[in-house]
Amino acid sequence: MTEACDLSARVARALIGRRALSPVELWESCCVRVDTANPAVNAVVWENRKSGLAQARAAEAAVMRGEALGALHGLPVALKDNRATAGQPCTNGSLIHADDPPAMADEPGVARLRAAGSVLAQRTNLPEYGAGANTVNRLFGATGNPFDTTRSAAGSSGGSAAALATGMAPLATGSDYGGSLRSPAAFCGVAGFRPSLGVVPRPAAGSLLGPWPVNGPMARDMADLRLLLSAQAYEDARDPWSFGAAIEPAPVPDLASLRLAFSADLGCCPVDAGIADTFRARMGMLEGMVARLEEAVPDWPLSPEGIHDVFDVTRALSFVGSFEKLVAEKRELLGRNVIDNTEAGAAYTLSDCARAELGQAAMYRAFTAFFEHHDVLIAPGASVPPFPHAENHPGSINGAAMPSYMRWLAIAYVPTLCFATVAAIPCGLGPTGMPFGLQVIGPHRSDAKVLAVAEALESFFAGFAVSARPLANIAALAVAPPMPRPAR
Repeated sequence: MTEACDLSARVARALIGRRALSPVELWESCCVRVDTANPAVNAVVWENRKSGLAQARAAEAAVMRGEALGALHGLPVALKDNRATAGQPCTNGSLIHADDPPAMADEPGVARLRAAGSVLAQRTNLPEYGAGANTVNRLFGATGNPFDTTRSAAGSSGGSAAALATGMAPLATGSDYGGSLRSPAAFCGVAGFRPSLGVVPRPAAGSLLGPWPVNGPMARDMADLRLLLSAQAYEDARDPWSFGAAIEPAPVPDLASLRLAFSADLGCCPVDAGIADTFRARMGMLEGMVARLEEAVPDWPLSPEGIHDVFDVTRALSFVGSFEKLVAEKRELLGRNVIDNTEAGAAYTLSDCARAELGQAAMYRAFTAFFEHHDVLIAPGASVPPFPHAENHPGSINGAAMPSYMRWLAIAYVPTLCFATVAAIPCGLGPTGMPFGLQVIGPHRSDAKVLAVAEALESFFAGFAVSARPLANIAALAVAPPMPRPAR
């Protein structure tokens, strides 16, 4: 018998709407799953079951009164612990905020979720301030991968991905700069979406000239992801990148109509040989199924090292703006990722920053031109299989040393540099028997098209055992050793 927590969000919402599933039943099922699986993976780092139950009971009462119901009515949504929420702590995974009082009010994006009827009483783990692609911090410890708890769930939205993969919540929020939604989705066998800049506004962003970070939805499949995005997307004048209301959904296309480009490495990224082989095998399954399938990449105007330099400089600049004061005043409470990025940023010159901005503009134009001849570009969801979470990052790929903890993320951060719209979909298991995923990439403001194509591809791959979404073994997690948490 399917547990309520394992229902898709859209099925659960439909059952709630016709009084066939109680929001209380759904909430309590999620709580049981947290009790069963969370000790082993440490995905949910804060919860308030009393508040969740009260919200679920209120949602149930609204159903029984016949009130108009929001898109997310009665659905638990796990919040990444970087979203300010009334009555909840917001630690950003940092010792600096370990004892902060609860937030007084919802940030605008969270308020949207609450207004849509969601139950908000869980918070998920992340690396400190989202700085890193391995979800581990000194406050809550590591989040383990649901398919092997000794391995990483990636990051920075690793807690959200692991919670989804284990049924602790049907929906979750994430955020993405250099792959923080997409890498965890690939590592944990779930879906994520990096929307175009401004689709999910960030009205309190510290810098308006550095638009790289976005908020976005995470779910177990694309249809559920669309449901969450329908509540997240709106227009907000406080974010100058915000350009319109909710995305009008596009019809899911016939695969036979699609012009697909694919690349294992985007022409400039380090990618594990086993991942590349798995990726090419998956692309081979599409032969004869689409209008055109072509291995191709944009005509990049920079060398691979030039592309990586653009990312390193622009990211470091954002760290200087956000963390220079904290590093000076509270260094002992910060982890190495925040410190190292901030200090690296302080060493760059104004000339470095200018060259990076010019290089990014040239990349954007080449990337945009590419889609005059292709509907989407497909790439691996992550460049390596899940690695041990005891390691900060993969030290090498195919024997080549990684010069920084971010370089292994190039397969995700190169689209970021081009203001891309990207959906991450699960696609079976990779070369080490761990989840494997794909990125479905389009140009800026192609959200509706990318979502529709990703759903078509997800449906196709779900029809084969080798590429269907993998399912975590909940019974095994129930008896797995608990993930240790740091002593305070």
